[in-house]
Amino acid sequence: MSWMKGDLLSKTRRLVGGLATREPVWLKAMEASPPPVFPRSNGNLKKIVLPEDPYVRRFSRKHPEAKLVDPNKVSAFIPDPARVYGCRVLELTKNGISEDDAMSVANMEYLAERKEKKKAYKRLKELAVLQDKSPPPKPYLSTKKEMQIQEKKAPADPPSVRRLVNQLKQHKDVLLQDKPGGSANQDHWIDE
Repeated sequence: MSWMKGDLLSKTRRLVGGLATREPVWLKAMEASPPPVFPRSNGNLKKIVLPEDPYVRRFSRKHPEAKLVDPNKVSAFIPDPARVYGCRVLELTKNGISEDDAMSVANMEYLAERKEKKKAYKRLKELAVLQDKSPPPKPYLSTKKEMQIQEKKAPADPPSVRRLVNQLKQHKDVLLQDKPGGSANQDHWIDE
């Protein structure tokens, strides 16, 4: 329907011009200062590419375990390791180091940092054992463990219909025994 095209101002003008509705109070004010019109793309969106993106992709292929476990916990203040790696490679190449050497240096720095974090976790674990506390969660889980955490537990088996029917029959028998002079034909239970 072509009459539905356009923004609020143009639609309202058409409705008022066609005598389909009365002129709203706000129409003259909106015509005096119309809302901004944002340019529309015709499907020609350019992909945003940062200079470190090729290095980030290489790092992600080389270290798949370094990907963020929970993408909802992404913080702008703490960049992911792949982004840090890519920025470090760019920084080193700007200082005159070859690309291969810069990538190996950045990789060694990442592995050293990861090793330090593992040592710190090991020390925290030892301290927790000495203080009789539960150890903190592991900073680096194996890929298998991450997948197991992400998988949802299967729902418990629903109670079987047969067991429910038996419980209802037992409940019916108890009610019939408690009722003085009652019989199965006088109550409102449906016999099967």
